[in-house]
Amino acid sequence: MDAADFLACATPHAWIQAAVSNVPTLLIDHANCEKKAASTALNLMYRYVDKTDLLKQLSKLAREELRHFEQVVDLMARRHLPYVHLSPSRYAGELHKLVRKQEPYRLMDEMLVAAIIEARSCERFQQLSSHLDPELNEFYLSLLKSEARHFNVYMRMAHRYAADEGMQERLQSLLAAERQLIETPDESFRFHSGIPIGTS
Repeated sequence: MDAADFLACATPHAWIQAAVSNVPTLLIDHANCEKKAASTALNLMYRYVDKTDLLKQLSKLAREELRHFEQVVDLMARRHLPYVHLSPSRYAGELHKLVRKQEPYRLMDEMLVAAIIEARSCERFQQLSSHLDPELNEFYLSLLKSEARHFNVYMRMAHRYAADEGMQERLQSLLAAERQLIETPDESFRFHSGIPIGTS
């Protein structure tokens, strides 16, 4: 499944323009996103210890996300960019608020939200790859394959652990919420922000 086609909207051009103008912030928040993705996978491993197939997939995914984190930090070091604190964007937090609390719906929703986030990362790497300097272009293109794989892992697990036949309807609802976050104004520019109205 293609991540870009899966999403309900493409990244607005205004976000791409902001990314080109705010590369240090882009890289710092990208590093944060990789850490968060690894943390999400590990947290799910602690929560669903009885699902061996899920544990194996998440373990591999967490290792890859941490490797990506290391690569971003190394790239920042080569550019003499300090790794400073950044407040998170609203994006992931707002999506996770939509996850239902009761099982088995919670597991299905967790998988779907994680798949959407990975798909958006993949789409943004693709969108950015032709707008940045050669080193960043090459780096982001190199991440596409693994990010697409992560997206597909989460979607396979969502199908496997679907709580009922309403998974597609639930997915469309989550995708519509994600589109709203991507296409509406956002206070700050971040890797997963909407249309930035500031640059902090």
